[in-house]
Amino acid sequence: MKGADLESMRKALETGGVIPYLGPGVLSLAASCPVPDSPESLVELLTAKVQVPHKVRKNLTAAAQFIENFRHRKTLASLMADAFRAKVNPTPLHNYLAGITMEPFLIVDLWYDNAMQWALDSNEDWGQIQGCSQSEHFGTWYKAYRQDGAEADDFEAETWGTVLYKPLGSISPEQNFLVSDTDFVEVMTEIDIQTPIPDVVKQLRAGRNFLFLGCRFQTQLERTFARQIMKRSSDKHWAVLPGELTRNEARFLEEQNIERIDVPLAEFVEALVAEKLAA
Repeated sequence: MKGADLESMRKALETGGVIPYLGPGVLSLAASCPVPDSPESLVELLTAKVQVPHKVRKNLTAAAQFIENFRHRKTLASLMADAFRAKVNPTPLHNYLAGITMEPFLIVDLWYDNAMQWALDSNEDWGQIQGCSQSEHFGTWYKAYRQDGAEADDFEAETWGTVLYKPLGSISPEQNFLVSDTDFVEVMTEIDIQTPIPDVVKQLRAGRNFLFLGCRFQTQLERTFARQIMKRSSDKHWAVLPGELTRNEARFLEEQNIERIDVPLAEFVEALVAEKLAA
């Protein structure tokens, strides 16, 4: 990526024109990460504790559904809480995003860890919105939380300087997790008409670009969430996606006009935050 292009992207991020969209791969930047940093590592952890049929052992949502069906939802929730309970020290990327002072600022984080929350703790004006499982909170698609963990309403969320949106839920403050087939079937029945997406997210994405970091688009689920969260935003986006793309990923990037940045994530982040670290 050219230096001038990177500088333009940095300025756009810091003035609110670009929305960072974080996937589980950002945890690869963390030294000795204490929690699963991919769907593959998470399903491996879950199936090491509960035996599931061989055919679903590598499929996170199907394995989670088996555990929910045959060992109860509480067991699945407990396993997820155990998997993500440890504090994840924020990476330079998390700290960089937490230091952006442009208001309002939206960060989308599609994983269950707490690194972004810890980074934002030094910020005085932020809150988070988490997706909720219909199995545990029927009729409630998401919940908003203040910095101290207390629940807030949608109107208050619209006043926050920084909004952290966790569509799949998170370990804190209340351990909300969308992870099983049933969780996602419920969301998918409504996401095309945007019901599960908070109003403040719809407002903040309007006219803005997205920058995908630590994300893949190999599964229909990954592509659908990205597509629906981007809906009615700008017509140009970027994704740091090193290595070989699958056919579905290449098609998705073309369909959504997402420009691929083919460099390792660590290299991109190092260049992105270099100016902040030098300051």
